[in-house]
Amino acid sequence: MKDATKDPTKGSTKGSTNKRKQPSGERAARKRTAIIDAAREQFLHHGFGVGVDQIAAEAGVSKVTIYNHFGSKEDLFTEVVGDALEQALGDSARTMNRQLETDDDIREVLAAAARGWVEGIAQDEVLALRALIAAESNRFPQLGRAWRAQGPDRFAEPLAAALNSRADLDIPDMEVAIVQFYALVLYPHIVHSAYGERLPSDLAERLVERGVDMFLGYYRRA
Repeated sequence: MKDATKDPTKGSTKGSTNKRKQPSGERAARKRTAIIDAAREQFLHHGFGVGVDQIAAEAGVSKVTIYNHFGSKEDLFTEVVGDALEQALGDSARTMNRQLETDDDIREVLAAAARGWVEGIAQDEVLALRALIAAESNRFPQLGRAWRAQGPDRFAEPLAAALNSRADLDIPDMEVAIVQFYALVLYPHIVHSAYGERLPSDLAERLVERGVDMFLGYYRRA
């Protein structure tokens, strides 16, 4: 795929955005935002096979401008994923971090965090992006890494630190515990979305409430 791997104006290869000095300034920032917004719409409607020229036309920029900013179509898609997840989960992550510093009720913190995840991740566009990532992850594993880094993984470290600090909890394997927590409150939405279903809001709330209770009940010290 020529568009996905090579910048025709620079002769550079895939992944070259890390070596190129990107355009800067207010005008460049506006163009970058327009490109990301256009790319998100085009990827969602046409899949990863959409041409860079089509994205450029939607964004109102030249194809060269896209390559100058992003280097390759994979890098552009990675930016689209990061931008979508920041919009979906950024506020939830910052709120959770504040609550972990000020709220001693770990149950309420976990429940509030889980509700934020569900509200963000369960959006139709975000789930559609995840489905597209899953379809392309074998060819472009960096897409899956971008999803994990900007999605659930961004919550893992502060959650692990907070849970480790609790004298009333005994969690011998924190990595397993974090995955278990995601499985209780978040992953059902992702699984059902793969079949074109969306969980009702009342069921989502019951999953959060009972999932948090199950998690804390299992790991609470006798």
